[in-house]
Amino acid sequence: MIVTRRHLPRRTFLKGMGAVIALPVLDAMTPAFAAGSAGRGGGTSPLRLAFTYVPNGVTMADWTPRAEGVGFEFSRILKPLEAFRDDTLVVSGLAHRNGAALGDGPGDHARAAASYLTGVHPRKTAGADIENGISVDQIAARQLAERTRFPSLELGCDDSRTVGNCDSGYSCAYTNSLAWRGPATPMPPETNPRLVFERLFGDIDTSVPPETRARRLLHRRSILDLVTERTTQLMSDLGPSDRRKLDEYLSSIREIERRIDRAEQDLTGITPGIDRPTGVPVQYADYVNLMFDLQVVAFQTDSTRVVTMMMGREGSVRTYPEIGVPDPHHPLTHHRGNVEWIEKVTKVNTLHMELFAGFVKRLKATPDGDGTLLDHTTLVYGSGLSDGNRHTHDDLPVVIVGRGSDLRLGRHVAYPKNTPMTNLYLTLLDRIGVHAEQIGDSTGEIEHLTGV
Repeated sequence: MIVTRRHLPRRTFLKGMGAVIALPVLDAMTPAFAAGSAGRGGGTSPLRLAFTYVPNGVTMADWTPRAEGVGFEFSRILKPLEAFRDDTLVVSGLAHRNGAALGDGPGDHARAAASYLTGVHPRKTAGADIENGISVDQIAARQLAERTRFPSLELGCDDSRTVGNCDSGYSCAYTNSLAWRGPATPMPPETNPRLVFERLFGDIDTSVPPETRARRLLHRRSILDLVTERTTQLMSDLGPSDRRKLDEYLSSIREIERRIDRAEQDLTGITPGIDRPTGVPVQYADYVNLMFDLQVVAFQTDSTRVVTMMMGREGSVRTYPEIGVPDPHHPLTHHRGNVEWIEKVTKVNTLHMELFAGFVKRLKATPDGDGTLLDHTTLVYGSGLSDGNRHTHDDLPVVIVGRGSDLRLGRHVAYPKNTPMTNLYLTLLDRIGVHAEQIGDSTGEIEHLTGV
């Protein structure tokens, strides 16, 4: 048999003036008859790790499944994930002991976010002398950085200030940052979809004054228009299957870009005097979906393999009138047993899960090598608080989705009370080939997650 297909390097880009577009995995990137080696077991696809954080705890009675093992009934909040039962693992009993006061008094929201991925008790200060630990995502990013354009992406859907006092004497850096490169180096999330998009696909000069940038927006050309010539040339060199894959991928980029453009022009519902960052959709669901879609294309192109996203910062006072919750989220969580308030909190928790399930659906529908993106990704979803009313840091809400860590899924597993959450992180790192001796207060890898 004569093989004539042209071989493309995996790191092929479409380049134009002000645009650099990485490509998804194409058949032409795999040499004929060659076996890949980027993923587990010699597979051709890399493994990814993503953490999605929800603030202010959840209604645990409507989160925790009543039965353990396989065949458990999905609770009200987890219900949106039922369609992905075989890709889902619900974990109970894990805790972040270092999120508790430990003599430092109030400030549970700051400690919840700060300790979530580090397992470290943060220094209580509102000044510049912040001190935390290195987060699990950054441990992974360090070891995987040389293989991708970006070591990691940090995303958020809420205010991300890093200075000042945000919670009872704790710096805003703790409240708003999940990722920590070092004990004194938080990595604040990017909350503007336009800036994330241009980081992935274009050049951006943050030193340009806002008014100059606004003028440029009026005459903006599509990122894809900047690489038209190179795209046409590449299409002519590809086979039918690859042409279809590339066309679908570029169409998804253009759709994301259009949604950002609409958000920049849409002033519907904006209260006069309130500054909304350019490119942030008015509707919360649109905002979150846009950030999730940016993660999909980042993984699809292997631009990064590590992402953290805060669906809201700790202590968030976002309102959700679209689901009948016009009250600020954080105050509602201090319900003191008020049934009406608890119901509103549960509605917010369920909305968050519905949006996350949409992300899962998109990953499962996106081809990647010998499977889908969900087959090669591990998603961790949860919060640094369980009961938001009492500010508890034990029996945290944790769900893992995706087959990237080769876990035994489709189950609810309950661990002994106060099992360190960091033990789970050690295990996940090991399963994606990243070595770490310890993370925060970890005591060893967690058991019973695999079939071994």
